[in-house]
Amino acid sequence: EFSSTAAPEILLPAVNFVVCQLFALLTAFWFRLYLHPSKTSPFIRHVVATLLGFYLALFCFGWYALHFLVQSGLTYSIMIFAELEHMHKLCFIVALGYLSFCQITRVYVFDYGMYSADFTGPMMVITQKITSLAFEIHDGLARKEEQLTPSQRCLAVRKMPSLLEYLSYNCNFMGILAGPTCSYNDYMAFIEGTAYQPRHLETNGKENGKYKHTEPSPKNNVISKLCTCAISLAIFLSVSKIFPVERSIDDKFIASTPFILQVLYLYLSMLATRPKYYFIWTLSDAINNAAGFGFNGYNKDGSPRWDLISNLRILDIEFATSFKMFLDNWNIQTALWLKRVCYERCPINPTAATFLLSAMWHGVYPGYYLTFLTGIGMTMAARALRHNIRPYFLGSTTHKSVYDVITWAGTQVAICYTVVPFVLLAVGPSLKFYRSWYYCIHIACLLLVLALPVKPWHLRAKEEQQQQNSLQGGLTGDHNSQCITDNNCNQKHKAT
Repeated sequence: EFSSTAAPEILLPAVNFVVCQLFALLTAFWFRLYLHPSKTSPFIRHVVATLLGFYLALFCFGWYALHFLVQSGLTYSIMIFAELEHMHKLCFIVALGYLSFCQITRVYVFDYGMYSADFTGPMMVITQKITSLAFEIHDGLARKEEQLTPSQRCLAVRKMPSLLEYLSYNCNFMGILAGPTCSYNDYMAFIEGTAYQPRHLETNGKENGKYKHTEPSPKNNVISKLCTCAISLAIFLSVSKIFPVERSIDDKFIASTPFILQVLYLYLSMLATRPKYYFIWTLSDAINNAAGFGFNGYNKDGSPRWDLISNLRILDIEFATSFKMFLDNWNIQTALWLKRVCYERCPINPTAATFLLSAMWHGVYPGYYLTFLTGIGMTMAARALRHNIRPYFLGSTTHKSVYDVITWAGTQVAICYTVVPFVLLAVGPSLKFYRSWYYCIHIACLLLVLALPVKPWHLRAKEEQQQQNSLQGGLTGDHNSQCITDNNCNQKHKAT
């Protein structure tokens, strides 16, 4: 990551990252045009994508990039030689354990607090891919069909991947530096050239004749995303130094600034931080689209959708009216990963388990754990508040608009309050911030959870599963078209 006020030795790795991503973007266009599935074999596409990925990793991280190979090699050996019944659990433990080992070494041995040239960033995405694939293989080869949910059924992998396919999935040049993660079946469909076929079917099962003979071009979508990248980067570089988060814990600022202005400043400082992530994730999405990966069917007006592996929806983030809506549209692929490997499978308190896994995956800075522990309380309080209060505001459009404005403001303040430790990293500054606010939102969340009834998690999960089944039951297309709903649209569906 980078800062507009960074020292040269910190800024250089960030420049290398951007240069490599721009190189990957140009290479992606070449990959789509000259190594198109109609012109070459999947083997060649796998080899080229993998070798280019390793080259970019070596350029950015030097020999630290060998950790990517070690992590992939260890987990592939487990997939091949371990008992199928326990393979997914072993892969999960080894992949997450090796990631944690590297994060501990980097933070506490080398450069505490230095984000730049963080080789564990790509390892986080590789860990997602390894664990996702392990569970998908387990679902496809070790579980009965009736034991699977609809989403697990369509994501299940029925054949053990070869070593080349495995390395290509984990380390291809489109996603080696910043992701996003994706399902193995979607990636293989892209490599083999079958990604467009099922998406030519409309929801009524009939072929869309207008597009059945032409492969949709990602050009307009890539240009749009590059414009978003340019705007995001310009905003971040020009605004972030005006509203540093660290000022929120400055003694003079706390003593001399009215509380309402402290709240406003916190919102502006976090608003200025987010464009950095918008830039990184949107550029990564554009790279994948330029290579031909990410097609997700057509809009109602016939225009192609390229959001299969998109990682965020900026407008839905900035205008979110609930804590859940914000999380559903922020780092979407990570949210899907957490849902698939943890929330859907954890038998006891899946909400807490999911937040804990998210904290462990992000790293070993104490601020991460403070953020996600706070997030558990926020989620429970927001759920209780929405369940009990929202029905009273649905009687008229005016009441609903008032509710939306109030919940938008509350959501933005709650999100900013929650993620301050994530930015400050250390325990001392984080607790100093919370003390300056008298832990008011923590206390409010606790009171809401204790005072307002909310449905038990297993009943909510059952309702969500029923909604998902009914949503997917409405699709009469083939098996792959159901995966589209779970992979992207379902996140949008749940946020509304």
